Amino acid sequence: MEEGMYRAVSGGRIALQRRQYSASCREFSVRCPWLQLRSLSAATCSVWLAAYGLFVLSQNSMVLSAAIFITLIGLIVYLHFVKIDQESLLVIGSLGIQMTSSYASGKENTTFIEMSQVKDVVINEAIYMRTFKTKGQVHP
Repeated sequence: MEEGMYRAVSGGRIALQRRQYSASCREFSVRCPWLQLRSLSAATCSVWLAAYGLFVLSQNSMVLSAAIFITLIGLIVYLHFVKIDQESLLVIGSLGIQMTSSYASGKENTTFIEMSQVKDVVINEAIYMRTFKTKGQVHP
């Protein structure tokens, strides 16, 4: 198993692991760092400052409650649908390609493409920005 540390286009650190199980079976995994405290704090502070400004203007305490609720719902949606912790690409030469995305909430999304359908594989920036060309089709 080989592991290397790289920088993403955004400047964040990512880890690339390469494993070779046999001559025709390889796995590539990209792991991103956990949620960055700086971005979480900035988003939370901006929502709460905007809510406090509206509270001062309207003198309605429901604005502050709504800001807390919106922040919590936004964080849950972000962790479940957006924040990807790890992506892996398993290439089995005679069988096909399996792509797996693991989200911060624990949710996993797996896609399998049969090798007979694969014409060429292009990895752009990271596995997340993938394009698979099959016979007559492009799979995002």
